[in-house]
Amino acid sequence: MQKKINFRIATERDLDRIVEMLADDELGRKRERYEQPLPESYKKAFQAITSDPNNELIVANQDNEVIGVVQITFTPYITHQGGWRATIEGVRTTAYVRGKGVGTELINWAIQRAKNRGCHLIQLTTDKIRVDALHFYERLGFKATHEGLKMKLE
Repeated sequence: MQKKINFRIATERDLDRIVEMLADDELGRKRERYEQPLPESYKKAFQAITSDPNNELIVANQDNEVIGVVQITFTPYITHQGGWRATIEGVRTTAYVRGKGVGTELINWAIQRAKNRGCHLIQLTTDKIRVDALHFYERLGFKATHEGLKMKLE
């Protein structure tokens, strides 16, 4: 039987663990800097996220250990009659719990949180090389209904 997972708002004490999880995959190793001390940019981003009532950084805990993370951003839109959307970003679970249902619980928690905030839609993106992640999100009910474009600003 799987141990209970609790979800809560991240604190600054969680930041090191969050960055460690973000850096623990093929793409993360290329774009994150998990080192001690953590680069100041992570602390500034954390402060910006936690001071914005429309951003939430959520951690999944099991046995007092952070094993997952998700950022949810709530955005009002003029479209859809002025409805709100939730955007999921930065989803990670620690390596030893992957494939054990933690990611599913994390995303289902985020979906319920979006409903509780009155959102009419929840959206996310995943890199095209993350084929397993794409299948994971599709199994949870997400559909590729739009073509997304990005532009890197240097």
